[in-house]
Amino acid sequence: MYCNFHSQTNFNSLDALVDSIVLELGERRNYIDNQKVETIYFGGGTPSVLSKKHFEGIFDAVFSNFSIAKNPEITIEANPDDLTEKYISMLADCAFNRISIGIQTFDDNKLTVLNRRHSAQQAVDAVNLCKKYGFRNISIDLIYGLPGQTVAEWEQELKCALMLDIQHISVYCLTYEQSTKLFCDLQQGKIVATDAEILNEMYKSLCQTMRENGFEHYEISNFAKPNYQSRHNSSYWNLTHYIGVGASAHSYNGNSRQWNISDNEQYIQAINDGKVFYEKEILTENDKFNEYIMLTLRTSKGIDLQFIDNEFGEQYLHYLLQNVKKFIEQQLLINTGSTLRLTEQGINISNIIISDLMKV
Repeated sequence: MYCNFHSQTNFNSLDALVDSIVLELGERRNYIDNQKVETIYFGGGTPSVLSKKHFEGIFDAVFSNFSIAKNPEITIEANPDDLTEKYISMLADCAFNRISIGIQTFDDNKLTVLNRRHSAQQAVDAVNLCKKYGFRNISIDLIYGLPGQTVAEWEQELKCALMLDIQHISVYCLTYEQSTKLFCDLQQGKIVATDAEILNEMYKSLCQTMRENGFEHYEISNFAKPNYQSRHNSSYWNLTHYIGVGASAHSYNGNSRQWNISDNEQYIQAINDGKVFYEKEILTENDKFNEYIMLTLRTSKGIDLQFIDNEFGEQYLHYLLQNVKKFIEQQLLINTGSTLRLTEQGINISNIIISDLMKV
């Protein structure tokens, strides 16, 4: 289950937004056919604007409308500057047992370039406060390939992260999204994008450093200590059915995907008026096959060939095995007999490989 609070959240309508989410949870109690909810995730921007009263209202709606597994993983995303001692203490009193902190970098100058509000010290303090209040499953986000960043600087970032003694690290290469200040600065020549060769060196250093420090590389961008893989994210990659509530949240039930209205005010109005608050897409066999390829090939487990045969049939299995031959010959993929997995070299061009294996 995913509760979305994207960055458009208006503090003045926060109570109304939470009330609408509670209503949506009640209306959609049958969406996943009484399957047990294994994970609950508060994310999508700014869930840390919520108060204890808000969380309690949402949890009451979740636990009263759905069958919840024993010991579910319950995560909240937060920025370091939101994680004051008072707020972390409140989170510890709620049902949360995992926290994901958007640190991005330990370099104050680069945090300014990224237009982040927090400092490196605030990030360190936030992690330590989470530990103080009993959190033993902490994840952080980092970004590499920042403007002007060297391989040596990136390796120093990893040292800072490892000194925090956390259980999970998600690492992403910087992308320049249109209509952002960073993109405008790039277009105007104020900053320079990192060279592809340097990016590859950074990623290789990341993989080696994580491996040497006891982290499992279980997905292209995710590293975890043993038994601390993100159960929530893993459910997406395993095509588990899930329900997303809140403005712009996505849901999947095996046959269709749907996504809620992205505007908070319109979402609230539609929910309260009993109107349709989402768009929906029925998935074709090709859609399902392509999503399975896209999601599983990113993981260390890779593509399960028996699953392809059982779920999609011999035609799809034959198509896949024919198309992977060139990548196996180029040592970009490994066929173990039961799975297809990316090699370390293959990870560098994973998007190209995944795109080529999709069925149109």
